[in-house]
Amino acid sequence: MVATAETGSGKTAAYLLPLIDRLHRKRATSLSAMVLAPTRELAAQIGREFDILARHTRIRAAVVVGGESMSRQLHELRSGAHVLVACPGRLIDHLERGTVKLDRIEMVVIDEADRMLDMGFLPQLRRIMRMVPRRRQTLMFSATMATGVEQIAREFLNDPARVNIGEMSTPPASIRQTIYPVTLDNKGAMLLEILKRDEVDSAIVFTRTKSRADRVAKLLVRNSIKAVAIHGDRSQGQRNAALAGFRAGTYRVMVATDVAARGLDIPDVSHVINFDLPDASEGYIHRIGRTARMGKAGEALSLVTPEERASLGQIERILGKKLDRESVPGFDAPEITAPKPVTIFRSSRMRSRSSRMRRRAI
Repeated sequence: MVATAETGSGKTAAYLLPLIDRLHRKRATSLSAMVLAPTRELAAQIGREFDILARHTRIRAAVVVGGESMSRQLHELRSGAHVLVACPGRLIDHLERGTVKLDRIEMVVIDEADRMLDMGFLPQLRRIMRMVPRRRQTLMFSATMATGVEQIAREFLNDPARVNIGEMSTPPASIRQTIYPVTLDNKGAMLLEILKRDEVDSAIVFTRTKSRADRVAKLLVRNSIKAVAIHGDRSQGQRNAALAGFRAGTYRVMVATDVAARGLDIPDVSHVINFDLPDASEGYIHRIGRTARMGKAGEALSLVTPEERASLGQIERILGKKLDRESVPGFDAPEITAPKPVTIFRSSRMRSRSSRMRRRAI
């Protein structure tokens, strides 16, 4: 099955509940199901959700991700895990060591399949899928389905059923989306001004690069805002501590790269702020989906410079609407109009040539 649904709609429960029920009913005695996730944070979250949903069953899961204790993972695997939740890289390590065998896997879930492609996991995914039985159930889930995901579907799934919940590539309607035009020099100051608002209870601020995330987090801390950065260059312990502190309310703001844009369910995030627009328009959908989880209301604000007008144009095209523009008192608001789609015109010579070719073919 290939399933798509808007962010925050409950995809994790949609596959975990029937998976747990199936293994519980058949009284599974070995490793029977596998969930593959692109990031460590998402894998850890799936593991936590599994523990909650499977609390009153005998079904157990092992979470296998990089950057964490191999001995703990070995203990979970040897203690009789029925479900494996893994990132491809660390799973390959276990397969090479012979500490995991996939020969009895009955169900495979590929979560955030398009992100798997973005992160270059296709070779590892192919290697892993060659080691599971051919007779199995395979499910793919994502909030967006890019063209490359169809390649994965053709390669690993046999005549899959397709389930689409809500409109494709559309964020929840309960998110209010706003653009704040700004000059590059004023971005930091405008962010500080926005974070002073009483309604901003907790916010995730997204940046394009890891170094920029660190700089923005330091700027906020210098201005007495409790903030923490999370990105791929931080150790797994630091990333876990940042997420735990943000969830617990120790930090009011988490500054993140797109490592935090996929799948993470953090309750009561009131605002998502795009300090930088993402490179891909699909990334915008995933980022702002960190607010307004499970039907709640939320706000998504984007600080956009004239240099980012092309990225804004892509986002507005995929959304099918022009986003509202607002300004912050005391800041210049440059006019930002997204470029219209480019139409490529052929010369009359080319048109006449193609007409002759069509007549010849007739």
